[in-house]
Amino acid sequence: MRAQRTPARGRRPAAIPPAARRVRWRPVSHEPAEPLPKQESPEDLTPIRAQVYRDPRPAEVFDGFHARARTREPDLAYEVVRVATSLYSWGLFRVRGIAPDLVPPSGPVILAPNHSSFMDHFFLGASIRRKVSFMAKSQLFKPPLQFIYSHGGVFPVRRGFRDEEAFVTAAAILERGGCIAMYCEGGRSRSGRIGDRARPGIGRLALESGATVVPVAIHGSERVRNWKRLRFPKVTVLYGDPFRYERVEEATRDQQQAVADDILGAIKGLYERLDAEGREAAVARWRAERRAKRTLPAS
Repeated sequence: MRAQRTPARGRRPAAIPPAARRVRWRPVSHEPAEPLPKQESPEDLTPIRAQVYRDPRPAEVFDGFHARARTREPDLAYEVVRVATSLYSWGLFRVRGIAPDLVPPSGPVILAPNHSSFMDHFFLGASIRRKVSFMAKSQLFKPPLQFIYSHGGVFPVRRGFRDEEAFVTAAAILERGGCIAMYCEGGRSRSGRIGDRARPGIGRLALESGATVVPVAIHGSERVRNWKRLRFPKVTVLYGDPFRYERVEEATRDQQQAVADDILGAIKGLYERLDAEGREAAVARWRAERRAKRTLPAS
């Protein structure tokens, strides 16, 4: 059984899972999550350092971070970090955002980009004025940076576990009309290529919240890791047309996976288009579309 994906701003509907009701979150589960597929780094990319996948600390350690994210907006720390990282991004990586106006200025939004670099969070937010909350691996939440993370709108997820608290926090942020970023692939791509299968978490969040989804293609960030070789690539961020799915109270695993794969397909489409036409042509097309919209007669 399939249901409608509804365009938030002119996107053609695509069918996916069933009818929508209100969100009801399931109890905490400590079952191990499905591991991410192993990826090898191409020779022309600096390898990503091996990571400790599971955080040995108990879930209770992160309760305070979740409580803050659920009840408070990102504060001055967000703006300070945003200014600093945006200057860094513009200066070294010549980051360019294309069609950031497609991100709704208010209301619950899930930004769904591909993920190849630790800088993707900052590239994503450099061209939009909305404060974006991020789900980040729990291993990052250690002194002294945990203060900046929690005050900057970042909340932890315990990778390797079915971390229900992270979903409750994400839902609370969306419920109050916030904007969060979530990576379909679950972690950074070591190969520099977008994966073939998404993790189901973003599908669950999209279905159970009914929030608007904005697919985003970040092009060139896979080579940011080559900074140690004094190579600084141009990075382009292309925002796609927003859409949403009918709300589902308790989405099945198959429904979650179908929506997650659909979102990943939208990201891939943006990336391939950007890869084919190039940065300058993409900017020119976006400007032409904006001019065309301004000249349309009011209905």
